[in-house]
Amino acid sequence: MPGLLPMVAPPAERVDDPLTASDAANAVGTVLEEVLDERLRHSRSVDPVFARELADRLAALTARGGKRLRTAFAHCGWRAAGGSGDATAVLRTGAALELLQACALVHDDVMDGSVQRRGTTALHVDLARRHWAAGMHGSSESFGTSAAVLTGDLALAWADDLLTETALGTPHGTRLHGEWRAMRTEMVAGQYRDLHAQAARSSGVDEALTIATFKSALYTVARPLALGASLAGADEHLLDALRTAGRCAGLAFQLRDDL
Repeated sequence: MPGLLPMVAPPAERVDDPLTASDAANAVGTVLEEVLDERLRHSRSVDPVFARELADRLAALTARGGKRLRTAFAHCGWRAAGGSGDATAVLRTGAALELLQACALVHDDVMDGSVQRRGTTALHVDLARRHWAAGMHGSSESFGTSAAVLTGDLALAWADDLLTETALGTPHGTRLHGEWRAMRTEMVAGQYRDLHAQAARSSGVDEALTIATFKSALYTVARPLALGASLAGADEHLLDALRTAGRCAGLAFQLRDDL
């Protein structure tokens, strides 16, 4: 995989630093592949139809990836708090972030009525087309929407499972899990404020800043920084500083992107 250092180990072995933030964003793909393989094996043991039609599609969407910025910021937070040596917990946290992002994307595409995602057909559209092609009973659109919501829920469950497993394996798990809990709620709050603003046809500056803060500043930068720093045992003073810096940087990025 391009950008990986020779010392990066295969799955289930130690992953040692030094990794740059860019290296971490690449290396998380190896960890994510291992995690997805395990989740898919379990899904197939639960039910082959569910595994083939939902779990496999979720794994494919997640593996296609994006910029994986959240993983890079988690690594930056870890290093800023003095993290060094074994980076496995950071990469597993990054993999959990990627799964959470998959949940957000699937649900976001349903709410926005998007037809494409990451260079291919959006999940709810693909599922609706499958329903129609198979001549199944009922509304294809309703089936696709419902199945996509379930797929997003599955991504959230996998993300929570992975983060919890990681937290249980580190002495700083309580703080790590606290940051994760806050981030999940903020993510939903930001999505709802965005949905509400569209329905209310509201375009006020304060509301736009609130949405950008929740959806970009906190979710993309501030909380991933704090998650990584938590793994290195950062105290509350450092965590506050990283959250503040991340909030400012994330908001500035979103405003520039909007312009």
